[in-house]
Amino acid sequence: MKRILYTLLLAGTFVFSSCTDELNQIPHIETTSANVYNEPANYKQVLAKLYASFVINGQEKGGGNADLSSNNGQDYMRCYFNLQECGTDELASTWLEGDKVGDLTYLSWDANDTWVSDMYYHIYYTIALCNEFLRNAGDEQISKFAESDQADIRTYRAEARFLRALAYYHALDLFRNIPFVTENDPVGSFIPPRYTGTEVFSYIESELTAIEEVLPSRSEAEYGRVSQAAAYTLLAKLYLNAKVYTGTERYTDCITYCKKVIAQGYTLEPEYAKLFNADNHKRTNEIILPLTVDAEHTVSWGATTYIICGEVSNTSDYQKPEAYGVTQGWGMFRIRGEVPALFETADGRAMFFTEGQSQYLDVIDDQSNGYFVEKWTNLTDAGEAASNTVDGGVDTDFPLFRLADVYLMLAESVVRGGQGSDRATALGYVNLLRQRAFGNDSGNIQDGEMTPDFILDERARELYWECTRRTDLIRYDKFTTANYLWQWKGGVKAGAAVNSKYNVYPIPTTDLTANPNLYNENY
Repeated sequence: MKRILYTLLLAGTFVFSSCTDELNQIPHIETTSANVYNEPANYKQVLAKLYASFVINGQEKGGGNADLSSNNGQDYMRCYFNLQECGTDELASTWLEGDKVGDLTYLSWDANDTWVSDMYYHIYYTIALCNEFLRNAGDEQISKFAESDQADIRTYRAEARFLRALAYYHALDLFRNIPFVTENDPVGSFIPPRYTGTEVFSYIESELTAIEEVLPSRSEAEYGRVSQAAAYTLLAKLYLNAKVYTGTERYTDCITYCKKVIAQGYTLEPEYAKLFNADNHKRTNEIILPLTVDAEHTVSWGATTYIICGEVSNTSDYQKPEAYGVTQGWGMFRIRGEVPALFETADGRAMFFTEGQSQYLDVIDDQSNGYFVEKWTNLTDAGEAASNTVDGGVDTDFPLFRLADVYLMLAESVVRGGQGSDRATALGYVNLLRQRAFGNDSGNIQDGEMTPDFILDERARELYWECTRRTDLIRYDKFTTANYLWQWKGGVKAGAAVNSKYNVYPIPTTDLTANPNLYNENY
C-alpha cells in the first residue's frame, strides 16, 4: 500500500455523523461515539478524518453519505481549485453553466454564489473537526493513557492544530474578515465573533510558531502527514502575503522560514512531470506536504480527479484519454492564452496539448479555444494507468507544498527588500528551477532580469494549476485592476478591470443571517 492512513479512514468513519442540515450556520460536530476517545488508538483514526476532510466529501465512495449538505456536493479541494483558478488567466472552463462557474470565471459573483458558499462551509467543517479533536486531546483528557500513548497524542494534537491553521489560512486568504471559533468555545448555541484579517493572521502565526518544534522532522514524519517543514512553509506563505492581509510587509520573516524549509534537506525532483503523476508519492525529495488521494479508499470526483479528468477533452479527435491514464475525458477546462505565451520554446514545463486548438479564446466555453493542460496525469512512472477513473477516480496526490514554491517565495521576498538572504542566493534558486525546466543552463537569467514581475511570471510557469494564481495576482495588485488584463477577465473578451471588492470573496448570505456579528464590506 503506497499510502498511510487509508485503512484508518475506513475504520474511523464511525467517529462523526454527517452534518446534513441546511447550511444556515457554521457547522459544528454532532454527537461523537461515546467511547471513541476511550482508546488511544482511536485518536489516530479521528486524525485521519481531519486529513481526509480536504479531499473527500463523505463517508462513502465518491462522497456518498455526505459530511455536508452542500450546493454542489463536491469536496474541499474541488471548491478550492475553482476559487483559486477559475477567475484567473490560468483556467478557461467549458462547462460554465453546468458546473455553475460562470460568475467565478467572469469575476462577478455575489454572496449567494454556490461555490463560494460551499468553500466557506467546507473550511468551517474542517475547523470544527479539528476543534472537536482538540477538545478531547488535552493533557487532562489523555492523562489516563500510558506515557508513550500520551506522547503520540501530543503529536497528533500538533497536527490537528496545523490542519486547523491551514483551514484558517484559506479562510483568511479567501474571505479575510471571518468568524472565529476554537476548541475553547462551547458547541451548539455559541455565536462566533468576527475577527479581522489582522487578528486571524496573528492567530495563525501564533499557532504555527507554537507547534513548529513539536511536529516531527522531515525524516520522522510519515508520508502524507504534517512535518516541521510544512509549518515552516505555511508560515512563509503567510508572511509573503502579510501586506495584503494586514497592511504590513513581512518579507524578512518569509525569508527566515523559507531558509528553515531549505535547511531540512529537500531537493528538486529532476523530472518536473513526475511531481504530478500517479507515483508522485515517491517525490518526497521535493513535495513537502501532499493532500493524498487514493483510487480505492479516498475516491472523489473532486480533488485531483477533477483536475486530471477535467483537463482532457471529451470531443477532440486528437487528444486521447489513455495518454493521461484516464478512462474518459470530461472536457471541463483549458488554459487561457496569456499563460502559454509566458513560456520560451525550450521550457519543458510548457505542457500543453495544442493540436486542433487555438491559443486564445474567441469563445471561452468552446473546447477548441485554448490549449489543454497536460501537466497532471493518472499515469505511473512506467506509463500505465494507475486506476480506472470511471470507477475510482485518479490515484495522484495533490502537492500542496513543494520546494520550488519555497525557492520562489524566498526570491520574491529578497527582490522586495527582505533581509536574511541575498540576490545571488535567490538567483541561484531561480536558476535551479530553470535548469530543470530547460534541461541545461540555457534558460538561466542574469541578476538584472530578476524583477518582481519576472518572479510573478516564473510562478505561473512553475506553479500553474496548483492553486496559487489568484493569491499571487492579488499580491501584485493585478487580479481586479487594469494593471494586467487577460481574455474574458470581467466578462469582456479583451479583458477589463473589475471592482476591487472581488479581491475577497463574500461570507455567504446564509451565515450573515445566522450570525449577527458578521457582515461583508461592499457586497
